[in-house]
Amino acid sequence: MPKLRSSLVSTIAAAFSVVALSGCAANPSASTAPGMPTYDLLIRGGRIVDGTGSPWYRGDVAITGDRIVAVGLMPRARARDTIDATGLVVAPGFIDMLGHSEYPLLRDGRAISKITQGITSEITGEVTSVVPVPASTGGQGEPGDERAPRWRDLDGYFRVLEAAKPAINLGTFVTVGSVRRAVMGDASRAPTPQEMERMKGLVAEAMRQGAMGLSTGMIYAPTSFASTEEVTELAKVAAAYGGGYASHIRSEGDRLVEAIHEAIGIGEGAGTWVQIHHLKASGRPNWGKMRQAVAAIDSARARGVDVSADQYPYAASGTDLDAIIPNWAHAGGTDSLLARLRDPQARARLREELGGSGGGGSDWRIGTSAGGPHGVMIAGVGADSLRKYQGMRLDEVAQARGQEVVDALFDLLLADRSRTAAIYFSMSEEDIEYGMRQPWVSVGIDAGARAADSTVAEHPHPRAYGSFPRILCHYVRERHVITLEDAVRKFSALPAARVGLADRGVVKAGMFADLTLFDPETVCDRGTFENPVRTAVGIRHVLVNGVPVVRNGEVTGARPGRALRRGGSVGAR
Repeated sequence: MPKLRSSLVSTIAAAFSVVALSGCAANPSASTAPGMPTYDLLIRGGRIVDGTGSPWYRGDVAITGDRIVAVGLMPRARARDTIDATGLVVAPGFIDMLGHSEYPLLRDGRAISKITQGITSEITGEVTSVVPVPASTGGQGEPGDERAPRWRDLDGYFRVLEAAKPAINLGTFVTVGSVRRAVMGDASRAPTPQEMERMKGLVAEAMRQGAMGLSTGMIYAPTSFASTEEVTELAKVAAAYGGGYASHIRSEGDRLVEAIHEAIGIGEGAGTWVQIHHLKASGRPNWGKMRQAVAAIDSARARGVDVSADQYPYAASGTDLDAIIPNWAHAGGTDSLLARLRDPQARARLREELGGSGGGGSDWRIGTSAGGPHGVMIAGVGADSLRKYQGMRLDEVAQARGQEVVDALFDLLLADRSRTAAIYFSMSEEDIEYGMRQPWVSVGIDAGARAADSTVAEHPHPRAYGSFPRILCHYVRERHVITLEDAVRKFSALPAARVGLADRGVVKAGMFADLTLFDPETVCDRGTFENPVRTAVGIRHVLVNGVPVVRNGEVTGARPGRALRRGGSVGAR
């Protein structure tokens, strides 16, 4: 018996020895052996907010290649490069749930407006998407843009994107608008059975190649011509590949709750999850409806429908100026719209409807949701001759031109070939805060990447440069609407889980090294509606796939971004 007991003790001791050695390999701080690994980069002494919503803790983050390989206190670990994170929050890279950078990244991959607010990944594809490519463009990515390279499918676009070397990662939905336009043009009618089958095939192809799901911009032509049943049938195709249904819903004002129910019904009918883009209650008469909107979503979630939403933290929206024009006038596309604006009879009808006596609906009348024409600010324009109007209110433009507001609106759209963007001051802070408190609301800035140092005068919505820092500054630090940990979860783990990015969104060993380090005491947006092109402050370091794209508050010029497919990244470098 003594021999057996001795043998058993030796065996147990050996087993514990193996476990201890394994623990040293997994936790480098436990060993100072000569064979201890040397990391590529070590972030030391940060306040880690890991993205899960758990309380922060003090620790280090070790990176090798494009991955996080260890997290914890590692006082004796070695690395080729070190970042001192004392006084900084170390968070997962922020994920923009609604951007529009699919083409901007091909023209200027630096993505300065994104990385300087901590964004490392973006999901795009709302009203239109990079696929399918309309035959009328000859396979060119963006109609009328000679700088856009050619591709035929999503795989092709992803190859072009990675060849452009963007600073951020990017994934996309496939949109009903682009699918409809590829098959039916801008026709204001239901598809034939043959057209429907072609559209389903295009959705299936995009899903096989990594699209996040199906998306709709329900107030924009040609998607606005699609019925609930049509969209549901297309969403079923996305659902078969694990994708979801995302929507800029059919109304964000008078019929907000009804539009939310439509989106929920589409997802429920398709058997998949639902993402409601830029959740808001637009128009002064609709202020306070956010509570009804939230109740509708909570009710659906209670019965098992997976519904979530995103928002941006500003009391003004931004979209095209031609969104004011009633839906019927958009049938046939931009050229048809411009023809109607020139036609005296059509123009007279539009004048009557926009004046309030027609059947356009209050969502369409000039600036109604924003309190009138003074609540509409001209933002970006396409024609150089119109840049003098950027930053002016619509009534001010009319006064400067010596016209009635409705005529100034029509003539501005004609002169700019309907490329004019506008900002609508139409939301309340109380509704924004109520939406932000909901645990299923993430952040989508609804703006593409911009250069900040461009020589072309621009006047975008300030959300393009400051959305994420604004939340950290005004809604976390100053107003205490949400906690720091919850804000970071909304920026990272929540959107990553929504679109199936299993290896991003959390500070944990094995995840891609997308990280944002910021000073919680100084981080803030600086852009205003009057002066929007100002980068945020307090974002100290940003890493994309293990490579610093912002270091010590300065853009490095590195462009390590990748294409994202549902479920992970495309390829590895």
